[in-house]
Amino acid sequence: MTRSQVNTQRSDAGVAFHPASAPDFLPRRELAKLQLERLQKVVRRAYEKVPLFRQRMEARGLRPDAVKGLPDLARLPFTVKADLRDTYPFGLFASSMDEVVRLHASSGTTGKPIVVAYTAADLQVWTSVMVRALAAAGLGKGDVLQNAYGYGLFTGGLGAHYGGEALGATVIPISGGNTERQLMVLQDFGVTAICCTPSYMIHLIERARDAKIGFGKLRVGVFGAEPWSDGMREYIQAEAGIRAHDIYGLSEIIGPGVGVECVHRDGLHVFEDHFYPEIVDPETGEVLPDGVEGELVLTTLSKEAMPMIRYRTRDITALQAEPCPCGRTLRRIRRIGRRSDDMFIIRGVNVFPSQVETALLQVEGTLPHYQIVLTREKGLDEMEVQVEVTAGFFSDEIRGLQALQHELETAVDHVIGLRVKVTLVAPKTLARSEGKAKRVVDQRNI
Repeated sequence: MTRSQVNTQRSDAGVAFHPASAPDFLPRRELAKLQLERLQKVVRRAYEKVPLFRQRMEARGLRPDAVKGLPDLARLPFTVKADLRDTYPFGLFASSMDEVVRLHASSGTTGKPIVVAYTAADLQVWTSVMVRALAAAGLGKGDVLQNAYGYGLFTGGLGAHYGGEALGATVIPISGGNTERQLMVLQDFGVTAICCTPSYMIHLIERARDAKIGFGKLRVGVFGAEPWSDGMREYIQAEAGIRAHDIYGLSEIIGPGVGVECVHRDGLHVFEDHFYPEIVDPETGEVLPDGVEGELVLTTLSKEAMPMIRYRTRDITALQAEPCPCGRTLRRIRRIGRRSDDMFIIRGVNVFPSQVETALLQVEGTLPHYQIVLTREKGLDEMEVQVEVTAGFFSDEIRGLQALQHELETAVDHVIGLRVKVTLVAPKTLARSEGKAKRVVDQRNI
C-alpha cells in the first residue's frame, strides 16, 4: 500500500460529521423551498437597492413579485463581469458603506479591478460554506492546515483562513511565496492539509525533490483558483502522497467555497442553499437541463452587500443530479477545465489551454510546466508549446529528444485537431508562479 493510500484511509476514518454540514443533506423538497424563499428575498433587495438591476428588470416589464417559483429565475436578466467594472467601485452594492465590513478586489489584468463587498452576515455565510467545504474534503478538528493562498485583496487567503479556524483546525496563515519557508513549515509543524493553487503545489513538489525532503504528515490538498486537469491531479497525488481535492469559487459570488469535491471526488458539490446554479447555452443564454454542458450561471441567495443575480461565470461545466455515495443531496458540477473566455483561435480552431495540458501529460517524460506562446508571422497566427522535460530525457541523445518532440506534437494534434510546434526545454527553464500560473503568452499584438 502506498503512502497516499494510507494517508487517504486515515483522513477518511478520523473525521467526524461536522454540524455545519447538515444543510448538505437536506431533502430536495426542503432545499427547494428554502431556495425559493431566499431567491424572492434577494431579488427584492437587488431591485430596491441596485439601480442597474432595477433598470434591467423594468426594461423587461418585471417586478420582484414575478418570481413565484424557481423556474422564474430564467426570466431575470443576466449580470456579467463588465457590469462590475462599468459601475466601479461601489455601483452594485445593495448595502450602505456603514453596513459593509470588508472589501475585496480582483487582480484583473485589464481596466479597473472588480470590487466586492461583505456585511457581517455575508462573512458568516462565507465562513460557514468554507467549513462545509473543508469538512467535505475530509478535514476536521485536529488537522493542521497550511494556508498558502495569498492574503490581501485576493479572496482566497482569508476565505480559507476563517473557514479553517471555524472548522476547528489549526490554521497556519503562511500566505503565498517563500517556498523554502513553506517546506520548512510543512516539515516542522506537522502539517496535515494544505490550501493553494495547483500550480504552486507542483512548484513545492519540485523544490522538495531538489532538497531531498518529503511532505511529512501531509495527507490532503485543497486546490483551486485556476483550472487543472486530471493529469495534474494524478501527478500531485503520486509525487506528494496526498489526496487532492478541487475547490471552486469566485470573488464576484463570495470567494472560495461555492463548491468542493467530497472524498469521492466525482464532481464538486455546490452549496445550493446559498448559490443557485444554472447551466446555459453560452451563445443563446437558454437554460440547459442537468447533464448538458454549458456555461455556469450563479445567483447568490443570501448575499446582502452585493447580491449577484444570474452571474455569468464563463466557466464551462455541467450539473450532475445523480446521488453521490457521500449522501449529500446537493447537485454537483463537473470539474471545470476551461472557460468560454480563455479560448483562443488559431487558424480557425478553438483552443483551450487545459486541452493542451491534457495532451502533454499523456506523454511520459514531460513535466507539468508548460507555456503556450502565440505569435503572428506574415499575417498568420502561429502557436508554440514550450514544455519542460525530465532531466533524464533532456540529457538523452538527440534522437530520443526528437522522438519525444514528435510524440508530443502528435498528442496535441489528437486533442485539439491542429499540428503545432512543440519545443522541449530543460527542467526549471519556464518561470514559476506563486499564484495562478500564466499559461498563455500572446505576442500577436506586440
